[in-house]
Amino acid sequence: MFKVDRVAVIILDGVGVGALPDAADFGDEGSNSVGNTARTMGGLALPHMGQLGLGNLTDIVGVPPVSDTLGAYGRLGEKSSGKDSTIGHWELTGVISPTPLPTYPDGFPRELIEEYERLIGRKTLGNKAISGTVIIDELGEEHMRTGSPIVYTSADSVFQVAAHEEIIPLDELYRICEIAREMLTGEHAVGRVIARPFLGQPGSFARTQNRRDFSLVPPEPTLLDRLVAAGYEVVGVGKVDDLFAKRGLSVCHHTVDNMVASEEVIRLLQAGGKGMILANLIEFDMLFGHRNNVEGYARALEAFDSQLPSIMEVMRPGDVLCIVADHGNDPTTASTDHSREYVPLLVYGERVKAGVNLGTRESFADLGATIAELFDVGPLPSGVSFAREILQAQ
Repeated sequence: MFKVDRVAVIILDGVGVGALPDAADFGDEGSNSVGNTARTMGGLALPHMGQLGLGNLTDIVGVPPVSDTLGAYGRLGEKSSGKDSTIGHWELTGVISPTPLPTYPDGFPRELIEEYERLIGRKTLGNKAISGTVIIDELGEEHMRTGSPIVYTSADSVFQVAAHEEIIPLDELYRICEIAREMLTGEHAVGRVIARPFLGQPGSFARTQNRRDFSLVPPEPTLLDRLVAAGYEVVGVGKVDDLFAKRGLSVCHHTVDNMVASEEVIRLLQAGGKGMILANLIEFDMLFGHRNNVEGYARALEAFDSQLPSIMEVMRPGDVLCIVADHGNDPTTASTDHSREYVPLLVYGERVKAGVNLGTRESFADLGATIAELFDVGPLPSGVSFAREILQAQ
């Protein structure tokens, strides 16, 4: 079996393909981010992902199943306890989280908030589980008057700090988020501290693209660490630097724009090299799933699909493309939070066998195990490699 030159992994943040067997335990029974969106919209135009096998994974109106897929296809189940971006990305790179990260449906303990206020030298507002757009509408004016940052959470393991950029400058917002990250350890070690800057005036506040995530450091080495240690270049695109606390990355091109991220993947593939490109496309989740914007979610899927030919055209013979996700975020349900779903697994490359059904995999970690075998840096502690199922003999 040959070793590849480069693997490009594109993570469609929040793009699930059907509820996991334990979805009801998370309040997500019946979730199917892509399938329900297609049904609600009367169909989706995703011809390129369709040719890779997306329609073989779940019932998608407008995307029929095909037998002659261009590469290998399947779906990944999640072994970690949760549905968070952090543990989803960790599991994709070989680290399973058996214990759920802490969540705070009733807000953070009073003593924790008081300690945070002492450390940053400011009082805070909020402290409840709520939508980020709702809470800035609710408390934004008081924040502007008092200078107190807004602290809130969601169904995920997050400590979020919102502030108007003209009241608390970005550098200061990032600094007080770093303080929160250092403070939140032990039983309160949330997956992410998130800076949520916004602009505007009362009645017309809008979050900006200057969000930053301060993630927990992965509890053990990931696939990324293995690759870097072996001398390969690992290039992050999107927000993966935040999700891995910058660990295991040679360099990262940070962006929260799907189009920009896709164009960066194209540029990197054109440049050649050996190693891994790990890209996160966040807009499905951040702009549409969390806001129950079904039409926006649909249009974002179609926009990415229209870019796929440009990505595939610049791939070299030793390149492999993997399209996956980190969790679901079904915009058609009442929930505005992530959903516990299977995620797609679409694999393409000149040396990847066509028409291979990889079935339903037990863990996201199967992806990491496969890439580790392709680069001969494994095996990883978790995951079952499918490398020998997909690669043509050299």
